[in-house]
Amino acid sequence: MKALTIRNLPPSLAEALEREKRRRGKSLNQTVIDLLGQGLGEQGVRSNGLGRLAGGWSEDEFRDFERTTAQFEAVDEELWR
Repeated sequence: MKALTIRNLPPSLAEALEREKRRRGKSLNQTVIDLLGQGLGEQGVRSNGLGRLAGGWSEDEFRDFERTTAQFEAVDEELWR
């Protein structure tokens, strides 16, 4: 394993790393490794968790949504004269 020393780390970045370390409940070393991996695309795409929160639609649900909201796609010509 390669060791890495970072010099002249700005205080604001050091504080942000410390906050992220506490948020994750991991060591500073593991937090930096995780962040580097995410930033360099080595650990896949980072999820913001919204997909899990919002869920997803089945094909039937999507078709129902499209059908019931189709009226909003129509332009009322009277409003544009």
